[in-house]
Amino acid sequence: MRPLLIVDAANVVGSVPDGWWRDRAAATRRLRDALAEVASKGLPEAGSEPPEVLLVVEGAARPVAGDADGPDEVRVVASPRSGDDTIVDLVRESAGQRRIIVVTADRPLRQAVTRLGASVLGPRSLPHLSRRPEST
Repeated sequence: MRPLLIVDAANVVGSVPDGWWRDRAAATRRLRDALAEVASKGLPEAGSEPPEVLLVVEGAARPVAGDADGPDEVRVVASPRSGDDTIVDLVRESAGQRRIIVVTADRPLRQAVTRLGASVLGPRSLPHLSRRPEST
């Protein structure tokens, strides 16, 4: 079974000071579209097999889950409450069935999913972020 890559949209989008706060939904759409590359090519830090990619959205970015024009390779999950709670639920549902990797820098979330058996990567592990020049 393919590994499962769960991306904390709010945390990853917020990790780059590029004006995302002016339009959270648009910033989340850019992240979603960039994740199609990860779904097809994989991540070196996550192993060689391309993962199933879930992007968890919350708040002002929830409408992204209803977009019909997003890439088929990325499934967007709208959290009915906090994205962190939904991510923990998703990890709990798949724990022990396959490898799970969560992309976030949120320390409490990292600890919660690690206790459930998931691996964690930081936002800069995603290709579109690692190629961006650092802010000064």
